[in-house]
Amino acid sequence: MKKVVIIWSSPNLNGLTATAKNQILAGLLESETKVEVEEIHLNSKHIEHCRACGNGWGTCNKTGSCVIGDDFAEIYGKLASADGIVFISAVYWSDMTECFKAFFDRLRRCDATHNRLLAEKRCVLVACAGGTGRGTLECLTQFERGLSHMGMRVYDRISVVRYNKDYILPALEEAGKTYANTLESGFDMYY
Repeated sequence: MKKVVIIWSSPNLNGLTATAKNQILAGLLESETKVEVEEIHLNSKHIEHCRACGNGWGTCNKTGSCVIGDDFAEIYGKLASADGIVFISAVYWSDMTECFKAFFDRLRRCDATHNRLLAEKRCVLVACAGGTGRGTLECLTQFERGLSHMGMRVYDRISVVRYNKDYILPALEEAGKTYANTLESGFDMYY
């Protein structure tokens, strides 16, 4: 059985981002391929920002671990053991949430420079904006840029905004099904 981790961030547990997460989760659980899904809500975790210790690189560059004793290491371990990862964030100022950025910066430092535990993992990116929606594409670009440093491969990039939510939210359920099935049967995409 394949394991998928949904890692998401929004302070609003009943908003657009949470609804998007629920839709893709439903699709994963309803897929022909049975998958085990774990959901990680970053806003409910203790994640500090990178301290850029050791003249900017610290132990993460040399050992692949972070000196900060918070929830980061446990979450990183769950991502490393997953077969697939879905990243979902609310969009603020054309970027992922602040707590997602804090996690993501540390993840990139540990994985890209030393561990490479996430290399070749294929993932799905979802950016949700309740305002104008103009920042979703920039947010998805920021996600993908960081993931490319780690050698991850993005299978899909989905923008959810107030304008398109009526047809994109149901599509997220289908995206979850497709992602689960593709994790099992393989990807035929060239990179």
